[in-house]
Amino acid sequence: MGFGDLKTPAGLKVLNDFLADKSYIEGYVPSQADVAVFDAMSGAPSADLCHALRWYNHIKSYQKEKGSLPGVKKPLGQYGPAGVEDTTAADNEDDDDIDLFGSDEEEDEETTKIKEERLAAYNAKKSKKPALIAKSSILLDVKPWDDETDMAKLEECVRTIQLDGLVWGQSKLLPVGYGIKKLQIACVVEDDKVGTDQLEELITAFEDYVQSMDVAAFNKI
Repeated sequence: MGFGDLKTPAGLKVLNDFLADKSYIEGYVPSQADVAVFDAMSGAPSADLCHALRWYNHIKSYQKEKGSLPGVKKPLGQYGPAGVEDTTAADNEDDDDIDLFGSDEEEDEETTKIKEERLAAYNAKKSKKPALIAKSSILLDVKPWDDETDMAKLEECVRTIQLDGLVWGQSKLLPVGYGIKKLQIACVVEDDKVGTDQLEELITAFEDYVQSMDVAAFNKI
């Protein structure tokens, strides 16, 4: 079934719910799947669809190089809730297919070869040592337009930004002047995956709430 008609409120609602815990339509980087869904839309979602709007603005920044993004476009109906493969289940099936103790049944050469390749991949995955990951702790100041801006909604929008290598931390409101308060929010990022320019682009995309973003503190971990 996928998302349905992405030019209708119902289709956009499905897309927004789907992106609540995802940065992209498929995987962890922009791909042709994102291009296919983006091209099926008539424009930017409304501000109340925070997840869809965050994704839309991010993919919009790739329009000049969208033809070079990885992957192959599939029919629109294959993307979304009914078109997404459950990779966890697939991994479990792969593990279940590994027969560590052999079988009493006779196996042809091709079947034996496949099992040996899977067993080798399984052992390689188990023995792989984690690499040292460079991380940074960042404190961001997010400023609203005026004292009538809904700061709870502003923070909610900021926290909808979910990227591989990004973890949001504590936050607080600090007075700026004339009754205006700014949101100060902490996050930890993996340096190779997330940068301050990328965060600024995504946060200021919520232009109904956010006037600007500054880096208040930046420390390597």
